[in-house]
Amino acid sequence: MPIDACTSTFTEMAGTILPGDMARLRAALAAPVPMSSFCKQGFGVKSILSGLRLSSDFSGCYVLLREEKPFYVGISRTVVQRLRQHVTGNTHFDASLAYQMATDKTRHKMKRSDAMQDPAFRAAFDEAKALLRGCSVAFIDIDSPPRAVPV
Repeated sequence: MPIDACTSTFTEMAGTILPGDMARLRAALAAPVPMSSFCKQGFGVKSILSGLRLSSDFSGCYVLLREEKPFYVGISRTVVQRLRQHVTGNTHFDASLAYQMATDKTRHKMKRSDAMQDPAFRAAFDEAKALLRGCSVAFIDIDSPPRAVPV
């Protein structure tokens, strides 16, 4: 019985689909895009998509790289929009990675909303976003994200 409307069998997922996705991701990792591409002043998602020669945002997987080494993997239904949020977001909701990085640095014990109002934390949050803007990213589209399948 399929789970979450998955139409692939475990054998298909393990033997064909996921290895194919990994091959595409390895190719994308060989030519990453600067994260600074996602935060140009006056550029929204449509402008970014145009610059990337894409017609629309997409569901997929992305890998952030610092000094050519992967350090974060994410998935999103709107990859370009999500990458833009990572570097331009102003809340713990939209820039959750920067929030986590700032939390790791400051070791605060505040509620999220209080932390975002704290000047020392806010400085660490802004530093984290700046660090992310200096990274690069590789991404692939995944038409139908993998779901749990019976074995």
